Amino acid sequence: MTRFHRIALTAALTVATGSAVLAQSFTSSQESSDMTSHSTNVTTDLSYSVPGTHAQASQRTVSVDGQAAKLLRYERRDGRNAGLEGEHFSAVLAADGKLKGFANISLDLAGKPLPTRQRSEQIAREFLQQTAPDLLPRMKISWIDPHDEPILVQRDGKSETIVLTGMKVKARNLADGRWFWVIVGSDEKPMVFERDIVWVTFPGHRKTEKWLHDSWLKTQAG
Repeated sequence: MTRFHRIALTAALTVATGSAVLAQSFTSSQESSDMTSHSTNVTTDLSYSVPGTHAQASQRTVSVDGQAAKLLRYERRDGRNAGLEGEHFSAVLAADGKLKGFANISLDLAGKPLPTRQRSEQIAREFLQQTAPDLLPRMKISWIDPHDEPILVQRDGKSETIVLTGMKVKARNLADGRWFWVIVGSDEKPMVFERDIVWVTFPGHRKTEKWLHDSWLKTQAG
């Protein structure tokens, strides 16, 4: 079982054994420094799924399409390229424990050959079967193409933006009209997953918040 599959498993176990506790933790709008011990249980479960090189950097309650969710962020223990737009592993969990998405933004994945479109689709489908099988029955793939994610790195005392590229398998759930995608990294593992994305056709923009996107988080902080 991959570390990404374990995210869904630990979230499901949290719901099965402590849904009342999880629901209670979502009643607070305070940041991680004010979190109760109840919400810490969610973090502990999820921490088994993040890279071993990372430690928790933040945790807070957010809103996703009007529903409460938990945003968790992990950064490298050695401090390499820390902070917004740097290296990180982030995840969004709905109040019921459903994995809404994750992003594993790592410099280690940059500048390496990508899997083919066929292989990327295979990896995406296998991941969805384990993590979000409800998306598969009415899944319609829109396209499979390279997708860039920038990383801000520090080299010789200077900031530099490096492009991290993965193969994005973008699809629509015909059951509800919402979008989802899996971005497969150069290591042939899911690098980014997002689901239940609401798109406004006219004038043409994403409605669902972009909690996994550091560039968006930066604008919110400003």
